[in-house]
Parts: sequence; structure tokens; C-alpha cells
Amino acid sequence: MAVALWTFFPHPDWQHSQKVFFLLFDCMLTFIAMVVVRNLLILVYEFMLSRITKENMRILIYGIGDKSVSLKVRLLNSPHYKVVGFYIYGSKASVRRVADLPVYSFRDKDEFEKQIFNHRIQGILFAAHEDTREEEKRLLQYCKEYDIKTLIAPSISEADEKGVFHQWVRPIKIEDLLGRPEINIDMDQVAGEFRGKVVLVTGAAGSIGSELCRQLAQMGIRKLVMFDSAETPLHNVRLEFEHNYPSLDFVPVIGDVRVNERLRMVFETYHPQIVFHAAAYKHVPLMEENPCKAVLVNVIGSRQVADMAVEYGAEKMVMVSTDKAVNPTNVMGASKRLAEIYVQSLGWAIREGKVKGHTRFITTRFGNVLGSNGSVIPRFKEQIENGGPVTVTHPDIIRFFMTIPEACRLVMEAATMGQGNEIFVFEMGEAVRIVDLATRMIELAGYRPGEDIQIEFTGLRPGEKLYEEVLSNGENTIPTENKKIKVAKVRRYEYADILPDYQEFERLSRMVDIIDTVKLMKHVVPEFVSKNSEYEELDECGDRKIETLHLNKSQI
Repeated sequence: MAVALWTFFPHPDWQHSQKVFFLLFDCMLTFIAMVVVRNLLILVYEFMLSRITKENMRILIYGIGDKSVSLKVRLLNSPHYKVVGFYIYGSKASVRRVADLPVYSFRDKDEFEKQIFNHRIQGILFAAHEDTREEEKRLLQYCKEYDIKTLIAPSISEADEKGVFHQWVRPIKIEDLLGRPEINIDMDQVAGEFRGKVVLVTGAAGSIGSELCRQLAQMGIRKLVMFDSAETPLHNVRLEFEHNYPSLDFVPVIGDVRVNERLRMVFETYHPQIVFHAAAYKHVPLMEENPCKAVLVNVIGSRQVADMAVEYGAEKMVMVSTDKAVNPTNVMGASKRLAEIYVQSLGWAIREGKVKGHTRFITTRFGNVLGSNGSVIPRFKEQIENGGPVTVTHPDIIRFFMTIPEACRLVMEAATMGQGNEIFVFEMGEAVRIVDLATRMIELAGYRPGEDIQIEFTGLRPGEKLYEEVLSNGENTIPTENKKIKVAKVRRYEYADILPDYQEFERLSRMVDIIDTVKLMKHVVPEFVSKNSEYEELDECGDRKIETLHLNKSQI
């Protein structure tokens, strides 16, 4: 500007007399311009920041342990959450500040209410699943009453896998409240068991089978053979693996464990060293109506997989079983117990040199799996979304639950520690009343049980127990190196003694001879006593031929 004025007023005298003035004037205008621009930038920044802050959820992180502090650090620059402080239960926090944030404590609902309103808290974030279970009856209830969001953070590994952390902070789900502290497993040791080997998974498109495949895909195996009879689910698993594990050598195979020729083709072609047998029929009411199908898949199918494993020299076969195999009251549970008996007796025969081979057989039992296809939680969710009612069979029915990944880790651990012929079980925690589960799911969805959503009792289904057992009364257990996992000691069967019965099972089930099939099941598994089922007459009449038992023609 000074140069421009100098040019516009060229008179030498004027220039000399006004020189200092214009220089000062130029400096003043430059300074004013800089101040104005700077303040405008500050105003724009504060405006944008205020908008972001308004959108942020003000949260407290539960606990003051390492996980909670780490969570605060990871959320430091989150555009979605503003961490106000830490929150603990107790009379007074022994530490006032952690990681430069205040620590608040509560003893009852009144203190909770006061702190929530004073600090404008919108959500409580839990760092671990164990914390949600500890506070289920207290803090979670307070949050529900005052409409405070309850959130849970993923593990570091989950966050790393999924990418941006804040996208995986999510509302608490019913699964978070039903589990127990996870079973600790040395995954490096487990991976060493499978690294460089060919692994076959039957039932690979199911809930358990597909999760087994996911975990195996990260263990450096040489080849993964996915065997399943369900075309579309197996196709979906294939697409998932092509996207998530592009370097994995895997092959999906459509096949049925009932078809011996198809199994032989798989073993002949790929020579699996490890076999995970997860293929099974699992739904109690359907199997009660279709006992011959249950025997063909769960008994004969398991027998054929086991025989192929021995014939083609597999190192191990790990069979997935169920707590319903203990003191079974239904066809499905009895069929799984029969599968256990066959693989164990075959294993003992191999060990004693009565059958040629070196395959070791391991069985795992566990309870209901959260979120599996056809299980109670997806069904309840659908009923709640449709406005109810939520249907429960009986007000006193209870079940044990576990997550799919935990169940699969147990199977993996069993394959690693098993020496042969063991049935592995583990501490399942507290049993859950299904009506309580329904109530909590309705509440988590934001409704009032009995008012917004009704709960209806429909009566026990055929073969259904009020409770499931993990170990029979006649069984005892021996500990393992993992305190949560035990080995069940069960009645031993001689392979040579039972082989004719299993040959008869195949003949009867393929002929669809329902009565004689169920009678033979009760003969081989004497603890199989039907409940709430038309097959109760077989228990009452013993070995006498039943002529008055009429079965629907669809029962095949």
C-alpha cells in the first residue's frame, strides 16, 4: 500500500514530509488485517468444534483398571464420544484422578441420579464383558431407568481386525450378560497343533463348523476342506473366505455324511490329518418326529466319518457333542450319545490293538450356543421386533449358554490336549432361566415385559427337559491343566460288542423302521428315558412289541 501511495503522490517534498506517516499507516492496516483474519478463523473453529461437541456422547468409563485407561486413550480424539471421567462402585473413590480425568463413585440410585444430571452424562462405557455381568443387577438397571445408554468396547484384537475403533463401540447385547469369564487358551500352542496340516471340517456351513473354519484359517494350516450338505450356506461361507482369507488354500465340498461314497472321495482326494466332525441334526422337536433321520445323520454319519478317518490314517478326529447326550430324554440327545459311544469304543479298540490304525478320537460336550441358527435368541429377537408375544415353553425351564467363539475354542483346546478317547466338558457357569432371558431381551429392546410385549408359555415340547446336565450322575471327572476344562469318565463300551448294534441301526433307519430304531436306542443307551413324548410307552413296556403306538407317516 505504501508503494502505491508513493507512486500516486510523486512530489518530492510531499514524499519526504509524509514518508513516516504512510509507513506507519501501512503497518497498522496489515496488523488489523491479520487480527481480523485470525479472529475469524478462531470463530469458525469454535463454531465447528461446538457443533462436534454437541454431537459427541458424554460418557463415563466404568472401572479404573488398565483396560479402562487404555479405552480412554483410544477414545481421546473420537468424534463420537467425549470421555468425562471414570466410574466405580463404592463409598468413595480411593483415587481422585486417573489419566487426567476425575474418578466418580456411586453407592445407590440416588447418587447415580445426582452424578448423571450434574455432569450431563449420556452413556456408560464398559471395557470388559465381565463388568457388565457384575453390574447387571445394579448399574445397568439404573441406566435403564434413567435412559442412559450402556455401551461395551471390543477387545484390542477385535478393534484391530475391524479397523476404526469407534465404529465398534456398541450397545450392550443380551449375549454380553449371559456368558462367563472366558476360558483362557494358549492359542500359540493350539496353532502349533494344526500348522502345516490338512484339516477337514464336516458341517462347515453351520454355526459351529463355520467358526471352526474361521479360527483354523488363522493358524497356518496347509489346506482346509469344508464339507457340508447345505448348498447356499456353504456358498456364503466360500464368499466370506475368498474375501477375508485370500491366501488360504481351502476347498468347499458339497456332500452328506450319510453317503459313504462321497466321504471316501473326500478322504481319498485330500487325506486330512485332522478331522473336526460338526455335522449333525440338533433340533429336539424335529428329531423326535424324525428319529430315523436323527440316527442316519448323528449315529451312522458319525460312524462313517470315524471309520474313514481310521482307514485313511487321520491323526485325530474331534467330535462336537452336546449336553443333551447326558441322561437323554429325547431322540436327538440319545443319537449324540450313541455317536460318542461309537467313536470312544473304536478309539479304545485301536489303542488295545484290536483294530488296526492310529487315529485318536476326542469328544467335546457343551450347552446351547448363543446366536446359532434356530436358537432361542434369534427367535426372541424376531418376536420382539414383530411386537410379541415372546413364547417360552415353561416358566421354570433353564439352560446353559456359551458363545460360538468360546465353544470353538474349547473344541480347539480339546484337539490339542486330547490324547484319545476323552470326553471334554467345562464349567458352564450359572444356568439361565429362559423366561428371565426373554425378560432381559425385551428390556434391552426398550420395552416393558408384560405391558408392551407379552410373554406366553406354550408348554414343553416332545422330548424337552426342564434342565440340561453337563455330566451324568454316574460320571465323575478328572481335572486338566485348564481349571475350566475337565474330562468326563463315562461307562466304557467294547467295540466288538456294540458293532452289531450299529450295523442294525443302519439297517433299521434306512428302512425307516421307527419303533425298532427307537427301541434299539434305548437298549444301547439304557439311561435314555423319554419325556413328554409318545416314545414313553416304549419305556413302560420294556422289550414287548408295541402295536398301539401310531406314528405319523411323515416321521422318517
